Amino acid sequence: MSLGHACVDVYQGAVAALVPFFVAERAYSYAAASGIVLAASLLSSVAQPLFGVLTDRFAMPWLLPLAAAASGAGIAVSGIGGSYALTLAAVAVSGLGVAAYHPEAARAARAASGGRHTAMGWFALGGNVGFALAPPLVAAVVATWGLRASPLLGLPALAGVALCGAAVRSAAGRAGYAPVTDEGAEGAGRDDWPAFLRLSGAVVCRSVVFVGLSTFVSLYVRSRTGGGAAAGTAALCVLYAGGAVGTLAGSRLAGRWGRLRVVRHSYAVTVLAVAGVVLVPGPPLYLFVALASAGLYVPFSLHVTLGQDCLPRRMGTASGVTLGLTVSIGGAAAPALGALADATSLRTGLLPLLIPPVVAWFLLRGLREPVPAAAPSPVAGSRARGAGVS
Repeated sequence: MSLGHACVDVYQGAVAALVPFFVAERAYSYAAASGIVLAASLLSSVAQPLFGVLTDRFAMPWLLPLAAAASGAGIAVSGIGGSYALTLAAVAVSGLGVAAYHPEAARAARAASGGRHTAMGWFALGGNVGFALAPPLVAAVVATWGLRASPLLGLPALAGVALCGAAVRSAAGRAGYAPVTDEGAEGAGRDDWPAFLRLSGAVVCRSVVFVGLSTFVSLYVRSRTGGGAAAGTAALCVLYAGGAVGTLAGSRLAGRWGRLRVVRHSYAVTVLAVAGVVLVPGPPLYLFVALASAGLYVPFSLHVTLGQDCLPRRMGTASGVTLGLTVSIGGAAAPALGALADATSLRTGLLPLLIPPVVAWFLLRGLREPVPAAAPSPVAGSRARGAGVS
C-alpha cells in the first residue's frame, strides 16, 4: 500500500514540478501556470469527499489500480500539444485519479495497520516519497527532451497499477474487506462534527501554504539565488523530501506528546519557516525550505488519524476530506497568489502564506484529543450501508 501510494502521489508532485517548464517553454504567466495547479486540485477537491462517502457504503478495492492508471495517464498527455485547454483537461483527469485513490487507500491502510499511528505514518510516507521523486523525474524527462516527452512520465503509473492490484489480491486472499463502518455499526463512537470541522479548517490552511510553496518555490529560488533550473528543482526536492522525515517523526512524536500538541507546534514552526523563505536571501533559503517542509509534513499522517477518530462512523468520508478535499483545495488559492505575483513580485506573492499557519494554530487551540476509534477488521465480502456482517 505504501509503495502504491508513492506511485500515485508522484503525480500530485509532478503538477507543480511541471510549472517552471510550462512557463519557460510556453511563456505562461504566473497566473496561467498556477491555473494548471488549480485544474488538478479543483476536481480532486470536489471528488474526494464523494469517493469517501462511497467507500463508507461499499468496499471498492478495484478502484485502487484504476485510480493509479488515471492519475498517470493525465500527466502523461499534459505536455502533448500546445493547447492550454487540453493541458488543463489532462491534469484534471490526473486529479480525478488521485481523488479516487485516497479515500479507499486510507481506509484499507488503516485496516491493514490495525489503527497504529506509526503504521499509518509508513503509509503516508509512501505518498511523501512520491512527491519527493516528482521533481527529479520531471527534470530528467522534460529538461532533456522537452514537454513533448511527457508520455514517459506515465511509467510510474504502470508500477502503481501492479502494486495496487497486488495489494487488492492480497486482501481478498486473506478475507476481503468491507466498508469501515456506518451509522449503525456496533461499537463505533459518536461522530464529533464540530471538532472535525475545526481540524479540516486547519488542514485547509496547511494546504494553502503547501500548494503555494510547491507552485512557486522553484521559480522563486531561481530568482533569489541566481541559479538556473537545477537550483529550482533542488528547492522543490527539499520541500518534498523533507516530508519523508517529517511524517515518520510526527507519528513518533505523537506517541510521546500527543497528536494535537505536536500538530499545533508544527504550525508555529511553519510560520517561522515561511518567513525565512520570503525574507532570507541566497543559499540559506534551502534551510528554511527544509524547515517549512518539516512544519508542514510532521502533522500530515496525524491529520488523517485525528479525522478518522473524530468521525468513527464515517472513516471513508474523514479520509476523503483530510487526505483529499482539504489537501487539494489549496490549489484554489494558487491563481490568486499568481495574480498578486504578476502585479507586484513573486516575493510579494508569497507573503500571504504567513497567515494560514497562524489561523490553523488558533483553530486547533483548545481542541481535545479524540478517543481513538477501533481499527476496522477485514471481513469477507462487501456490504451496502446498514447491512450486518458477522
